[in-house]
Amino acid sequence: MLRKIFFWLHLVSGVIAGLVIAIMSFTGAAIAFEKELVAWAESDARYVVPPGNASLRLPLNELLKNARAAQPEGKPTGITLSANPNASVAIAFGREATYQVNPYNGAILKPASTRMHDFMHLMEHWHRFLGFAGETTRPIGKAITGACNLAFLFLAVSGLYLWWPRNWSWRGVKALAVFNFRLTGKARDFNWHNSIGLWTAPLLIVLTLTAVPISYRWGNALVYRLTGTEPPAQGPGPNGAAPAIAVPTPATSAKPLSYDQLLAVAQNEFPNWSEISFRLGNAHGPGANKGPRREGTPSSNDRARTPQAINLTVRTADQWPLFSTTTLALDPFTGTVLRKEVFAEQNAGRRLRAWTRFLHTGEALGWPGKLLAALASLGALVLVWTGFALTWRRFFRRANK
Repeated sequence: MLRKIFFWLHLVSGVIAGLVIAIMSFTGAAIAFEKELVAWAESDARYVVPPGNASLRLPLNELLKNARAAQPEGKPTGITLSANPNASVAIAFGREATYQVNPYNGAILKPASTRMHDFMHLMEHWHRFLGFAGETTRPIGKAITGACNLAFLFLAVSGLYLWWPRNWSWRGVKALAVFNFRLTGKARDFNWHNSIGLWTAPLLIVLTLTAVPISYRWGNALVYRLTGTEPPAQGPGPNGAAPAIAVPTPATSAKPLSYDQLLAVAQNEFPNWSEISFRLGNAHGPGANKGPRREGTPSSNDRARTPQAINLTVRTADQWPLFSTTTLALDPFTGTVLRKEVFAEQNAGRRLRAWTRFLHTGEALGWPGKLLAALASLGALVLVWTGFALTWRRFFRRANK
């Protein structure tokens, strides 16, 4: 009786959510290697030929100036440098635009084609929002994908339960677990649905379960509570952001260090660094044209004039987990390390939340993890197709005679 109930719940859930699951599976497979594919397609802008002396790099402030000239209405939000001397410097202006700059001559590099980037952006948009655009309609798309992801999780779990043989025998297990290319019609659909479902279900359970904290606030909070950690506050305001780092009051004549000087501090802390990223936006960061306010000077914006730490994110060649980073907060006037946060020192809730995020994309296990995620997503497409075919045959048998 229980098996029959699960069968019908499995069937109805698949019919209702199948189309959206197919869209999420196709787009999920497409973006599994998004970073690698975009980097390959735009290699003409992301890599340069260094001069004879590769140490003759232009100051980062000059590179930033050139990027600002190319995007005069934008506000730079980040600078990313690679330890590879052939790599260009990436300067981001929010999520919408990133400029690659030649670190040796300051030239703005534009890829010959952005089709791969545009395609991946489209796939990601459909994966998350079903193609809905605009601030008012995107939440609708996100709500639908979130609900269908929960349905997909139920389908994967209930599918394993329905597959579980009542009587174990090689013949019975082989009929369900071994993929058979020679079958046709209903027998083919049944075999493919069961065999692919059996081998992909564990991966699909991981992919759908780790998507829950991305789709729902309660899912995100649950990750923290499972570890006995208080979830971070939601919404705007100081409670929803990381605690501010106090910067010692500088001398009235003090000037902010340059980005290159701060970069040298990070490189000294991590000699085996592979990538360093600056998070921009500080009122007293390098290049700021306002010095520290003198005592008693009136100000209409004291908060903007308060010195703020310069935040850098560092990746190393031997980091573990593969997705982990170390965050440095530096004094903008002296370069002193005010805070150094490594992945292992984060609370259990933050570490588990990071694992769920990168297990969902497969990045937690490097390229093998991405490959498994892509294959499982492609397998899910076959599951949707064979599931619809089996349902059609069940209710419209005469049409298949």
